[in-house]
Amino acid sequence: MNAQNESPVPAQQPAPRIDGVEDRIASAFAGPRGIRAGWRWLIFLAILFGCATVLVIICTAIGLLNLRGGQATGAVFTAPTVAVEEAIFVISMFIAAAIMAKIEKRPMGQYGLPLRQAFGRLFWLGILWGFVAITATLVLIAALHGFNFGKVALSGHPLIHYAALWGIGFLLTGFFEEFVFRGYSQFTLATGMGFWPAAILLSILFGAGHMNNSGEALPGALGAALIGFFFCFTLSRTGSLWFAVGLHAAWDYGETFIYGVPDSGLPAPGHLLNSSLHGPRWLTGGAVGPEASVAAFMVIGLLFLIFHFCFPARLSIEDGR
Repeated sequence: MNAQNESPVPAQQPAPRIDGVEDRIASAFAGPRGIRAGWRWLIFLAILFGCATVLVIICTAIGLLNLRGGQATGAVFTAPTVAVEEAIFVISMFIAAAIMAKIEKRPMGQYGLPLRQAFGRLFWLGILWGFVAITATLVLIAALHGFNFGKVALSGHPLIHYAALWGIGFLLTGFFEEFVFRGYSQFTLATGMGFWPAAILLSILFGAGHMNNSGEALPGALGAALIGFFFCFTLSRTGSLWFAVGLHAAWDYGETFIYGVPDSGLPAPGHLLNSSLHGPRWLTGGAVGPEASVAAFMVIGLLFLIFHFCFPARLSIEDGR
C-alpha cells in the first residue's frame, strides 16, 4: 500500500479537566510547605483529645478519676482531681506533639519548650513573677478594703499533702495550657497567618475556654484572654515558653493554695490561708475571684510594661519563623 494513502493515527488527547477542581481541592489541604497550618492544628487537636478520651476512660475504670465528683461537677475542684486530669492532658499533649513533629519533620523544641532550657533561669524567673503578680493583686485589693488575708488554716501533714498536690497539679496546668495555646498552636497557626494574628486568636480562645468553668463570668474571661496575650508577648521576647509556664503555675498556685481565693470561678478545699474577699465585684472579682477584678487588669498591665524593659526586643520569634 502506498504510504500516501495511509490514514494518520490520531494523537492521544489528555483527559478533560473540570475547571481545575482537583487542584483547588488539593491546594486547600496542602501548599508548597506541605499540609496547611489550619489542618495541622486540627490534626494535633484531634490526636490530643482522642488520647485524652482513652486515658480518661482508663483512669475512671481503675478508680483514679471520679467523673461524678470533684471538678467534673463544676462546684469545686480538688487537688487530686486536678493532678490526675492535668496529667492526662499533658501526656496526651506530648503524644500529639511527638506525632506532629514526625509528620512535619521538625524537632519538638521548636514548639516552644526547648529541652536545653528545661527548669532553667527563665522558668524560675516566671515562678517569681507569678507569685509576685498574684500577691500584688491581692495586696491592692486589700489596700482598698476588699480582701482579708486571714489566718493559717493548715499545718502538719495536711499542709505538706496539699502543698505538694497543688504544686504538681498547677505545674501540669502550666505545661498543658501554655503548650496547647502558646506552644504547638501558636507555632503552627503563625506559619499560616503570622505571629500576632495567631496570638490574638488564641488569646481570645483561651479566654473563651474559661467560660466553661462554673462561676466564671465575662470579666474573668477577659482577664484570662489578657494574661494569655501577655504570655504570647513573653514568648516573642524570650523565644520559649519556660517563663510563661513558671508564671502560670505560680499564679494559680498562689491564688488557690497560698491565698485560698477562687480561681476562674472555681473555689477549692485545702488552702494555706483562711482568707476572704468582700466588697464590690469590680474590686474583688466576686465569685469569679481576683482574676476578674480591676486590680488584676492593672497588675497585668504593669507586667507588660516591666517585662518590656526587662526583656528588650531582639530578633523576635515571629521574625525567625
